[in-house]
Amino acid sequence: QVQLVESGGGLVQAGASLRLSCTASRRTRSYEMSWFRQAPGKEREFIAGTSASGDRTLDVDSLKGRFAVSRDNAKNTIYLQISNLKPEDTAVYYCAAGMVLTERWDNYYLWGQGTQVTVSY
Repeated sequence: QVQLVESGGGLVQAGASLRLSCTASRRTRSYEMSWFRQAPGKEREFIAGTSASGDRTLDVDSLKGRFAVSRDNAKNTIYLQISNLKPEDTAVYYCAAGMVLTERWDNYYLWGQGTQVTVSY
């Protein structure tokens, strides 16, 4: 069973940038991988995803300008670069792996434990 471990979260001020990482315990070259987030009391939200080879990405128009996904298959790692963080970005950020690149969280069957991002004013 592949395990996913996120890192890079923390407490930052509005306007800062962060790069989140998600490293898999084994090779992930056959998995489509994505980032989601979930704020307290809200539904899990798709942020961005990348195809297994990394040649395609799936983005959300409203987030695309500040969030960018990338992957390095040699390191079994995907990244989420976040710029100009806002307090409303406060959430637990999760990476997920599946066989289909989609915004639907229930299509992914491997999940990390999440990393907390808190943005202060």
